[in-house]
Amino acid sequence: MSHSPIYRLHTITEAHRLRGLGSPEHPLISVIDIASMQYDPLENPHVLINDFYTIALKKNCTGKFRYGQQQYDFDEGVMMFMAPQQIFEIKRESDDANHEGWLLLIHPDLLWNTQLAHKIKQYEYFGYSVNEALLLSDKEEAIIINLLNNIRQEYESRMDDYSREVMIAQLELLLTYAERFYHRQFLTRKISNHTILDRLEKLLSDYFRDGALHQTGIPTVQFVAEALNVSANYLSSLLKVLTGQSTQQHIHNKLIELAKEQLSSTDLTVSEIAYGLGFEHSQSFSKLFKSKTNQSPLAYRQSFS
Repeated sequence: MSHSPIYRLHTITEAHRLRGLGSPEHPLISVIDIASMQYDPLENPHVLINDFYTIALKKNCTGKFRYGQQQYDFDEGVMMFMAPQQIFEIKRESDDANHEGWLLLIHPDLLWNTQLAHKIKQYEYFGYSVNEALLLSDKEEAIIINLLNNIRQEYESRMDDYSREVMIAQLELLLTYAERFYHRQFLTRKISNHTILDRLEKLLSDYFRDGALHQTGIPTVQFVAEALNVSANYLSSLLKVLTGQSTQQHIHNKLIELAKEQLSSTDLTVSEIAYGLGFEHSQSFSKLFKSKTNQSPLAYRQSFS
């Protein structure tokens, strides 16, 4: 991480103050038109840590965005999702970019004691990296902007007993649309996505064929994701759309392929095979094997005799 100034924002009021805006109409949710900001902290390199959810829909994004040690360029409109306490660093590369778009800030307290308080944590795109941002079509963008306007109109109107419920319903609909649009993105960006799938297959094959599984252990989802230069959440979501299986299931499938090969062509005991494949206990290996094949390792071996 660089030595850029760090902005730690605890409240939506602080986020407004940072951007030269007046106090928010509602203390727990705010829709900000980027064009209305008197000061854009993106003018200078900075690190941003919010204690609330942030959804950004930005257009004409010419700058450097960084998560950890990875840096990416954007020259088109993107939609990004940040959960509380995520670290996000931005550096603008030029001063002539006319930034447009919207920010939606949601404090977790707004969701207290609602189903969305738990559900929002299940939307995996809040854990995606910047290079995995959602690219919207004009039609999709119009849908999102309409929902943002609905939320803003609700809290700018006279509040009543239904206001919070209506805003949360609009927010949940926005998040559902985002999930749908990501699903579309996984399917339409076939070349780059299938390249990731090919690299995954090669990575697992190389890892499992080096003969050191018993020393290095079964690869974790995080290890695989980092090797492929994507976030763990994004990789699993992508694989589920393309193949119907998660990253963990792909790892397990590769293990079972090797186990079948060894059971059918060697005299190694089940315990020896389990140890060689990185399992500390042969019972864990047998349980996984049976869940994948509906046979125990011994029954599978006996089918070849």
